[in-house]
Amino acid sequence: MIRTITNTTIALAIASTVAFMAGQARAAAFVAWEVSNVPWGDVLNVRKFPSSTSQKQAAYPNGAVLSMTGKCTGGVDLFNIAGLPAHQQAQIVRYKWCQVWHDPAQNGNFVAGWVYGRYITPH
Repeated sequence: MIRTITNTTIALAIASTVAFMAGQARAAAFVAWEVSNVPWGDVLNVRKFPSSTSQKQAAYPNGAVLSMTGKCTGGVDLFNIAGLPAHQQAQIVRYKWCQVWHDPAQNGNFVAGWVYGRYITPH
């Protein structure tokens, strides 16, 4: 009986550790999308919060590659839609705000910010 409980406890501990590590690996992973569809001569603003009236953190031109955290408003998860064709992914986020991980001051201090999905496409 004690041996069965010990084996079950060990199995549960291993399963918990594997699940935790998988979550940690995903949390550290980023999805690359790029700035696109911005009118000529303009840039995509990265905002502190998902709102067009929120503080600007930085701005990027068409073609700039962004590190996306995977999180978008409306419950969209970029990791979950990554297997779809690029045009379908872009359509899903078109009217959402998506979170980026970037270094606006280019000094090694990365922060999270938000971009509007209409102006990004999978890289």
